[in-house]
Amino acid sequence: MIRATSRGFLWLGIAVILFLPLPAIGQQQVENCAACHQALPDGRLAEPAKQFVGDIHAVKGFGCVSCHGGDAPDTEMSAMNPAKGYIGKPTGTKIVDVCGRCHSDARFMRQYNPALRVDQVTEYYTSVHGRRLKEQKDSKVATCASCHKPHSIKAPSDPRSSVHPLHVADTCGSCHANAEYMAPYKIPTDQLANYKKSVHWRMMANKGDLSAPTCNDCHGNHGAAPPGISWVGNVCSQCHAVNGELFSKSRHSQVFVQMGIPGCATCHDNHQILETSDELIGTQDKAVCTRCHTGEDRGGKSAAAMRAMIDSLRQEYDKAHAILLKAGHAGMEVSQPEFDLNEAKTALIKARAAIHAFSVVTLKKEVDPGLQVSAKAYAGGLKALEELGFRRKWLAVSAVIILALIVGLVLKIRQMESAQKGSDKEGV
Repeated sequence: MIRATSRGFLWLGIAVILFLPLPAIGQQQVENCAACHQALPDGRLAEPAKQFVGDIHAVKGFGCVSCHGGDAPDTEMSAMNPAKGYIGKPTGTKIVDVCGRCHSDARFMRQYNPALRVDQVTEYYTSVHGRRLKEQKDSKVATCASCHKPHSIKAPSDPRSSVHPLHVADTCGSCHANAEYMAPYKIPTDQLANYKKSVHWRMMANKGDLSAPTCNDCHGNHGAAPPGISWVGNVCSQCHAVNGELFSKSRHSQVFVQMGIPGCATCHDNHQILETSDELIGTQDKAVCTRCHTGEDRGGKSAAAMRAMIDSLRQEYDKAHAILLKAGHAGMEVSQPEFDLNEAKTALIKARAAIHAFSVVTLKKEVDPGLQVSAKAYAGGLKALEELGFRRKWLAVSAVIILALIVGLVLKIRQMESAQKGSDKEGV
């Protein structure tokens, strides 16, 4: 009897479990929105429904009503009744509210992506875009839907995403490169064109380095803002740490702020950052130092001295490298001098970074060890070539001696053969 009762409770428990509703994952309701919209002749209404199939929200189980509201199972126009929560196409702050309803809820988002930040809305309202939207009711500024294309949103790591590193510049440029659209704001619209000339874009687009900076790396994502004059260096030094530290301790760091000009961007530009070269230093035509200094003032003389030091180290390194390469191709053992010369190459790299201290004394500390290593390596290559010459000289002498011996031996053999023939004739 007890067993029967227990068995009965067991089956009852199983039945309860089977018929209990499962926890909702995303939007589990049956929706009829897409079925109607995909059949509409107006592409503006049909395309979103077709695109949404591949949207990350659809993949996670969310449907149209998650953002637009309304009655999902209803097959009539009454599904879009405001009384049923239908809000239509959200605009302005309403877009931010709709997205933030989920994305600002840590407990809710933990079910789908625990690593995703939930402060995007708060951060957005600190941005230039968010402040203008909230304070000035500016309907032209970027909102969530401007960057994350509605109905076709992909994860940022997806190459098809509008916020994938390779597409961020074009996404920002869709507004910022549009001169007509940006006309009321009186700001440049050449940022995208300039960025695509930069070393950063070339590293990303041509060499596949997705860690190279794009718009959001310098300006921020949801809290996007132009870096202020005094903290441009802080932005750049996130990657260029050594250069940033040297610059922050330099006299220029303070002077630039006093003059109201941005540190790094003064010499390297902001969007059109070209690959650096030694030609940027000094008082020659392509040098950036001449933007502020002449060849006669103290700064110009220091710049010329630093350029001369860099050139000297590069030339000595090249000279040592060339002679070691020549000796190595000739078959001489020069692996140790070649290994030692790597220190000179490192010194040259460090010297080029030390330029950002704008100090001849600081630069000299990096250049002098490199010059010494280069001189030693050059001497090693020279010695190898001298030894090669010595070997070739005595090889030639040895060859002559061996050849003389061979000739003498041949003559002696012929002499002996002639004597033998004479003896044979006498005997006959």
